[in-house]
Amino acid sequence: MLDRYLFGGTSRISPEAPVPVVHVRETDDRPGGAANVAVNLASLGVVTTLLGIVGRDEEASILESVLRGQGIDCHFTETGDWPTITKTRVLSRSQQLIRLDREEPCGDVGKSLAEPLRMALSTARVVVLSDYGKGALSDVAGLIAACCEAGVPVLIDPKGTDFGKYRGASLITPNQAEFEAVAGACHNEEMLVQRAQQMLADLELDALLVTRSEKGMLLVEVDADPVFLSTQVREVYDVTGAGDTVIATIAGALASGEPLQSAAILANLAAGVVVRKIGVATVTPAEIQLASQPRGPGDAAQVTEVELLALAEEARHRGEKIVMTNGCFDVLHPGHVAYLQEAKSLGDRLVVAVNDDASVARLKGESRPINGLADRMAVLAGLAAVDWVVPFAEDTPARLIRSVLPDVLAKGGDYQPEDIAGGNDVIGNGGEVRILKFRSGHSSSNIIDKLAR
Repeated sequence: MLDRYLFGGTSRISPEAPVPVVHVRETDDRPGGAANVAVNLASLGVVTTLLGIVGRDEEASILESVLRGQGIDCHFTETGDWPTITKTRVLSRSQQLIRLDREEPCGDVGKSLAEPLRMALSTARVVVLSDYGKGALSDVAGLIAACCEAGVPVLIDPKGTDFGKYRGASLITPNQAEFEAVAGACHNEEMLVQRAQQMLADLELDALLVTRSEKGMLLVEVDADPVFLSTQVREVYDVTGAGDTVIATIAGALASGEPLQSAAILANLAAGVVVRKIGVATVTPAEIQLASQPRGPGDAAQVTEVELLALAEEARHRGEKIVMTNGCFDVLHPGHVAYLQEAKSLGDRLVVAVNDDASVARLKGESRPINGLADRMAVLAGLAAVDWVVPFAEDTPARLIRSVLPDVLAKGGDYQPEDIAGGNDVIGNGGEVRILKFRSGHSSSNIIDKLAR
């Protein structure tokens, strides 16, 4: 499937009907459906081959071009009988206004995937079958049998109420609503476990993973105790494609030799990351690693420049305003805290860029910093006003600011906007530079001198 996003602002109601007029300023074409699973795998660094059925149209060409650009080996079967499934979403101010679907019933086309799958099995470590009920997996039992014959684990994201067709699979990953539609309503966790174990036996599965939205996940394996995984997310913006991320992460981990329980833990972390993004999205190993570090509800993320750029892009897609500031922050004092709180009030997300130890020594002298970079970043990350903390090695953050291009660049003291590093780049991009109030009576140098005396 092709997921197309149209982003734009709304400022008036149409004179033709009581609907908002969206001034489209950006179009983003993303792989959807099973293609999103493939993109998630590629994002995790997994060598990925994608089999599927598409129409003979421009959307198929766009889809294949995007996928090959991400290193995915595509083997598409084209048909002129129906179009490539395309879902178009119109968003404004972080809200989805409407979704337009283009698709036609495609009938029994699943047998066309049997031979490409058999050829791919010779090098595959894991196979994922993403069932969207569109016809591509109409012969899913035959595909499972081929995987079992080749000794390759087969994971299935199921669809519908007939789970019998998935008999013999290594793992299926229904969400709780899909599971209860087949197994019956589960009024407590004990009943959920009992019915999951019964389904495991009835369908001769190796394992079953039930995703439970804000309640986390339940993993049930043959000859193992059930495992409940609690949710790892604090903010949910969009659950679109979260199931794709879960099964892709599990598949990638299993292909790398991880046991299933470890794979499920990683998938739970990945799901917590992806639901904080708008639309069909992916996660990276760095984001999963970051999510695995326990933080309190007010803690910021200590990130690399690459991670920051990805986070800032997603924030912009949500319509958030990014503020950036910088400094050494060697000995944090009330003046720093007040200054950062004021900076945060100028937007939605505050980025704090911090000089590394070598650049502090060049600026302040060989006796500085008092606190090393890791300690300074950790303290800043604990402040409620701060969202992301990133280090830089140069004497000024001008290059980093040019990369991020925040909406607002904030600096405390008696500077002029044109004298602030990176200020001209921000202004040239349509942003603004703000000089915040200088707070006398608080100084890292004064504190250090007092301690010395």
